[in-house]
Amino acid sequence: MGSTREELFDLAKGLYGTEPDYPWGDNNAVLRHQPSRKWYAVILEVGRSKLGLSGEGTVDVVNVKCDPLLSGTLRQEPGIFPAYHMNKEKWISILLDGSVDAELMKSLLEMSHQLTK
Repeated sequence: MGSTREELFDLAKGLYGTEPDYPWGDNNAVLRHQPSRKWYAVILEVGRSKLGLSGEGTVDVVNVKCDPLLSGTLRQEPGIFPAYHMNKEKWISILLDGSVDAELMKSLLEMSHQLTK
């Protein structure tokens, strides 16, 4: 089973005690370190076309920081893209539609949490 927005929020709460923060007053959220408030993940609604996906409408993605040596390889995986609206060398976007395995999602969230401390 892959990860959806709700599963990601449950994972972050379980691992780090983190609740999503909605700084823009919409459905886009950030996950932050406490007490520094530095982001380790950003959850966004993105137009499908902005990711090169067919069809209309939006999809949920999470942007996580990634080791630049791994980002190119990871972007070859289904459901993983160059980061939307962030540094594409150091961040990746992960589709939150269940297509990315939950264990991979967990390891990428943990990597991002470590890299943004």
